[in-house]
Amino acid sequence: MEKKQFQAESKRLLEMMINSIYTQREIFLRELISNSSDAIDKIYYKALTDDSLVFDKDSYFIKVIADKTNRTLTIRDTGIGMTKEDLENNLGIIAKSGSLAFKKENEAKDGHNIIGQFGVGFYSAFMVADVVTVTSKALDSDTAYKWESTGADGYTIETAEKDSIGTEIVLQIKANTEDDNYDEYLDEYRLKAIIKKYSDFIRYPIKMDVAGKRPKEGTDNEFEDYQEEQQLNSMVPIWRKNKSELTPEDYEKFYHEKHYGFDKPLKHIHVSADGAVVYQAILFVPESMPFDYYSKEYEKGLELYANGVLIMNKCADLLPDYFSFVKGMVDSESLSLNISREMLQHDRQLKLIAKNIQSKIKGQLQSMLKDEREKYETFYKAFGRQLKFGVYSDYGTHKDVLQDLLMFHSSKEKKLVTLDEYIARMPEDQKYIYYASGESMERIDKLPQTELVTDKGYEILYFTDDIDEFAIKMIMTYKEKEFKSVSSGDLGIEADDKSETEAETNDNKELFDYMTSLLSGKVTNVKASKRLKKHPVCLSTDGDVTIEMEKILNAMPNNPNVKAEKVLEINMNHEVFGSLKDAFEKDKEKLNLYTALLYNQALLIEGLPLQDPVEFTNDICKIMV
Repeated sequence: MEKKQFQAESKRLLEMMINSIYTQREIFLRELISNSSDAIDKIYYKALTDDSLVFDKDSYFIKVIADKTNRTLTIRDTGIGMTKEDLENNLGIIAKSGSLAFKKENEAKDGHNIIGQFGVGFYSAFMVADVVTVTSKALDSDTAYKWESTGADGYTIETAEKDSIGTEIVLQIKANTEDDNYDEYLDEYRLKAIIKKYSDFIRYPIKMDVAGKRPKEGTDNEFEDYQEEQQLNSMVPIWRKNKSELTPEDYEKFYHEKHYGFDKPLKHIHVSADGAVVYQAILFVPESMPFDYYSKEYEKGLELYANGVLIMNKCADLLPDYFSFVKGMVDSESLSLNISREMLQHDRQLKLIAKNIQSKIKGQLQSMLKDEREKYETFYKAFGRQLKFGVYSDYGTHKDVLQDLLMFHSSKEKKLVTLDEYIARMPEDQKYIYYASGESMERIDKLPQTELVTDKGYEILYFTDDIDEFAIKMIMTYKEKEFKSVSSGDLGIEADDKSETEAETNDNKELFDYMTSLLSGKVTNVKASKRLKKHPVCLSTDGDVTIEMEKILNAMPNNPNVKAEKVLEINMNHEVFGSLKDAFEKDKEKLNLYTALLYNQALLIEGLPLQDPVEFTNDICKIMV
């Protein structure tokens, strides 16, 4: 028996693959089972063109056998088998795949497609085994052959005894070390879990002898051990069944079986695409937010299968960040796998699937919004914030996808409304979409800045989320209507007594200039207010940064110390203004006190911190004595 060496490049590839390509050792079992499935598929293909060959699906299976005593794990199949030449070519030259060559010669039919394409998966066995022995007998061959290797040192091939057609792979499992527990690959429960996780939808039965206990005949309290052959995989995935066969309960059961969440999904999307890219998907819109959703531990992504074999637990590339709450899976026959099933090429097919999935999710959400409003609002309360982040991120690149899905509470209805609903009921003379920012709807209702807008009968959107105003700045306009904060310097509302207000402002210019100088560095201007009706004072802003944005930005860890350009507005129709005029003429010290008090009152109304609370309380005491 001659020992043969791997080709030099193959030897280097094997060493690299064992140490680098696969991130989890358990993958080896998925690879070997997939290869066994390929071998059975090849007989199926042969039967399509060979009348002498009858393919009886019930006669084909994969058997997994764990022997703890001898530390061996065996994977046996009833597939097409390999000749000596096949063993030389497929196992002697790493990265040369017999499946890939076979696939090129035979087009997929009746949903059967060869899984393995790159011929590397087999060698993942060396991650857990010191010795790998392959005994195979090919279809139409009288002789069986045994291929054996300890890894990069090379391999041997010799004739062997095997009664039936097919392949048997025996792994001599490595001994445990301080860092690694290899016993798990001989444990019945662990093997069952790995097979269920990765190979549940292999289309041939995967069998294993499973231990159990049963009452011993003729006794009352004695039990005996026994072994029973069980099928470990379900074979037919739910996504390959006709939608008409499935009930909402079936989808909900699948959601919980796959551990997508503890809640009940609000909606499911079942996709079967046969266009430029062939794939099937089941997607779920959850009812509630995962506890870790906004933590760094949360991983977005969909389960990715290739022909029923799990490739990735979380394929992030299939979901945009703004739809990261979606759970589910995708199974495709069109994806190109690179080197191993773990490493996916970022190719055109994947991008097409991702684009299609994005469209399906958007369509489902729009349908919920239109036809199942209560259900959509439940979703929005959980994940609306994420949609707003999506609008804001990437400089507003995704605003056109998401803006129709946004909702805000409204001053008219005190409930969630869409931007489209707001626009539809705007009076003809209304120029802007008005909004007010604050910690709560109750706080916003009390803001002095809302008085003029409310008095005109215009609706105000309530921005109570810290992301709201930033998102709207990215949208800028909706259906040609610009957004305008009620605290903006110019509300676009003409006062009925505009000329009178301007005349009074000019008459009191010296007073306002004096107050502006007193508040230098705190406000950019003090002026007569056109918006105030009952309140004596308020702050408005000039520029893009509003007061609410200032608060949010300065609460961030890096504290950029952003300042809005504040304007102190005085209600000239309030009694306080008479006191200001009187003090300006008779007592500048009292005017200084009044100015400081009004400014600090305006800060408190906005929820901004006072620069000197002690000084503020002392000022209040001064006017009380």
